[in-house]
Amino acid sequence: MQEFHHARARALIKNAELLFDQQAVQAAVARMAGVLNTRFNDPACDEFPLVLGVMGGAVVFTGNLLPQLTFPLEFDYIHVSRYGDDDRGGEVVWKVIPRSNVAGRTVIVLDDILDEGETLAHVKQRLLDMGAAEVVLAVFADKAIGKAKPCKADIVGLVIPNRFVVGFGMDAYGYWRNLPGLWALRPEDLSTAP
Repeated sequence: MQEFHHARARALIKNAELLFDQQAVQAAVARMAGVLNTRFNDPACDEFPLVLGVMGGAVVFTGNLLPQLTFPLEFDYIHVSRYGDDDRGGEVVWKVIPRSNVAGRTVIVLDDILDEGETLAHVKQRLLDMGAAEVVLAVFADKAIGKAKPCKADIVGLVIPNRFVVGFGMDAYGYWRNLPGLWALRPEDLSTAP
C-alpha cells in the first residue's frame, strides 16, 4: 500500500509546471522581511508584535521568514480548519488558539496562501474580537482567483495564478510541502492522486 501511495505522489509532480524557482521564492521572503523590518525597526515604533504562524501550511514560510526579522517579537502559532461545504465556506474550527494575550497588541499573521480568503478573514476577525489593536496579514502567496475576497493581505510575497500549487508549505494530499519552489499541478494529475 505504501508503494502505491509513493508512486502516485511522485506522479503528481512528474508533469507539474515550475512557476517560481527557489531563488524567486527566497527573494519574495526577503522582500516581505524587508517590509516588516522597515516598520518595526523604525525608531518611532515602540510596538512589540506577536507573530502567529498558521499551521501547518505556513511552517516552511514561517521558518524562512523569522530568521530574517531584526526586531523583537513574540512568536506563537494557531491552527484552524474548515469543515463542511466548501462552496458555502464551511465552519471554521480552531484547533489551537493563541496562547499569548493578544489584547492591545499588533498581531502579524503568517500564512502560506490566500485562496478564497474565508478562513483568513475569520482568523483576523477573531483576533480583533480578542482585543488585538491591529492584525497584519502577511501571506506568502496570493492566488488570483478573479473575484473579490473577504479579506486582503497587507503583505504579499508572490501573486500566483488560479491553479493548484504545491511547494514551500503548500501540499496536495499531504505531499510536496517540502519543495523549495512553487509548482502548478495539472488537473488531470490531481484526479488520479493518492
